[in-house]
Amino acid sequence: MAEIALVDCDSFFVSCEQLVNPSLLNKPVCVTSNNNGCVVARSKEAKSLGIKMGMPVFMAKKEFPQAIYLSGNMSLYGDVSDRVMATLKEYSPLIEIYSIDEAFVDLTGLRKLYRKSYIEIAKEIRSGVKEKVGVPVSIGVSSTKVLAKLASEKAKKSDGVYKIGFRDITEELKKTDISEIWGIGKNTTALLNKYGIRTACQFTLIEDTRMTKLLGKRGIELKKELLGESIYKISDKCIPPKSIQKTSSFAKFTSDESYIINSLNYHAHRACRKLRSLNLKTKTVGVMLRTKDFKVYYQKVQLIQPTDFEFDIYENIKLIFTDTFIPDVIYRSSGIIFENLTEQTQLSLFSSTKENKKGGNLATAWDKLEDKYGRGIIFTGIKN
Repeated sequence: MAEIALVDCDSFFVSCEQLVNPSLLNKPVCVTSNNNGCVVARSKEAKSLGIKMGMPVFMAKKEFPQAIYLSGNMSLYGDVSDRVMATLKEYSPLIEIYSIDEAFVDLTGLRKLYRKSYIEIAKEIRSGVKEKVGVPVSIGVSSTKVLAKLASEKAKKSDGVYKIGFRDITEELKKTDISEIWGIGKNTTALLNKYGIRTACQFTLIEDTRMTKLLGKRGIELKKELLGESIYKISDKCIPPKSIQKTSSFAKFTSDESYIINSLNYHAHRACRKLRSLNLKTKTVGVMLRTKDFKVYYQKVQLIQPTDFEFDIYENIKLIFTDTFIPDVIYRSSGIIFENLTEQTQLSLFSSTKENKKGGNLATAWDKLEDKYGRGIIFTGIKN
């Protein structure tokens, strides 16, 4: 039987902010979306005040002025996430990164290696992440992904680690509302409630024929997962994205041309690093500018040759920016979008193998320096 752990970073964005600024510990802290529109993460102290997830920032500040509100820093969160995932790989050869703050870890067979129970291994992982990275995590352990996800939610309310063993499944499902099950949303919950199905246990008692009529194949799979049969296997295969987008709001509204184009170049560098990590190149580069009044200007250009190198893309950004930028307009944010991603690189008639190799070597050196010393160790200037 499989043993799966779901590792979930606690209040991840807030934990990252507290990691770099310990003075925020034990205080009501909220992280807001890029445009300071709504609350996207809360410390336990902020939750205790009554601040809700998704609450508009202007309302939260008015009702809870004592809380600390921070604009999201996705660059920081990405770095910390990478460190968490790297730490998890030290404990198991097979992990599946589910989101920026969650990962499934295959513990099957590791009990003999570590000479510990699975719950003890989970506790060791939890303390290891805290010690090596500095952020707290909750870990749920069970025989399937769906049960491990449920266990991780219960772990948040206990001592940080929770296991649902095969013999515990029925009792656990009896006290679990159907809405708490991973993969069952509001509409499905309403549909099931209509037929008197309110607990996860009642869900597992639905006959397969009726389940197929209600929810199709997905319903049957969820039922099996809840009964302890692993249907959704852990996979470390990365599904290439169809596009890569890097955006952020400015610290202050601005119409400064140099400042905005520098922000675009920074986004391009982050997106190029992502391309290289996935062994992809982009055929299309898009530039987005959002004004103070939320009007969006967007243009894109097709490249002669796919690339993952910043300097090739900077020239195209400058051309798009010159055609898009309006000097008298005040802007609030900028962004870069890469589309038509490909693994294949066919050199054009006008390309230089020597120049491509030179660019690749420079990009690799740049990545290594940032991996060692952190982002921002190298800055690029603007060529007039």
